[in-house]
Amino acid sequence: MKKTALILAALLTGASLSADESAPASSYNVTADFSYATKYVFRGIEYAEGAFQPSIKLTTGDFYIGVWSSLPADRGYEAEVDYYAGYGLKLSDSVSLDVGATVYHYPGLDVPGADEATFEGYAGITGSVEGVNLGLYLYNDFTLDVVTVQGNLGYSIPVNDTVSLSFTASLGHAKPDGGDGYTYYSAGLALPYKLSDAASLTLGVNWASHDLDGVEDNHAWANVGFSYTF
Repeated sequence: MKKTALILAALLTGASLSADESAPASSYNVTADFSYATKYVFRGIEYAEGAFQPSIKLTTGDFYIGVWSSLPADRGYEAEVDYYAGYGLKLSDSVSLDVGATVYHYPGLDVPGADEATFEGYAGITGSVEGVNLGLYLYNDFTLDVVTVQGNLGYSIPVNDTVSLSFTASLGHAKPDGGDGYTYYSAGLALPYKLSDAASLTLGVNWASHDLDGVEDNHAWANVGFSYTF
């Protein structure tokens, strides 16, 4: 956890030192996010009870790269650090293609037969219809041999110049090679508050579930996060 914090601090320091107000507009931006969630739920499955989830993302043109982490408050859960990169290709004024890959890394994992890291590729179509953001993604975890299809929906309602209300929902199905798959679903409400042109504070509530037998379902949790774009 300390190592991850130091890496993020170094990246942020480098980004702030390179941002000179007298310099011309940069062709890239860096967004840092410091969040806490009362639960970490991924594709309907709970992975931690309470977790700090700092992340950093660099975007330049249509290319992006980033690091996302989940650092459980309870040492009984595994820490996770994800490294991802992708490219967005605009197909029309309202439709884009998004392709990329993620490495899921569990640095403290010490379980016989378990993978300390897995590699997943993805491709998705995103678009907007009457202000509703839609997305359909295909994921393939080459390490675990799991194929996942997920649909996303999002809608945002401006309250005033600084506050908006955002709704998100997703429905997905994960299918391992040679095994039974499961379906998962989630919904969330978020209240982003714009502190400045570069900074925002977000409060959210979320719910997720799945149809797996013998695994806890119906997860509800809250999250709070501060983000800043350099």
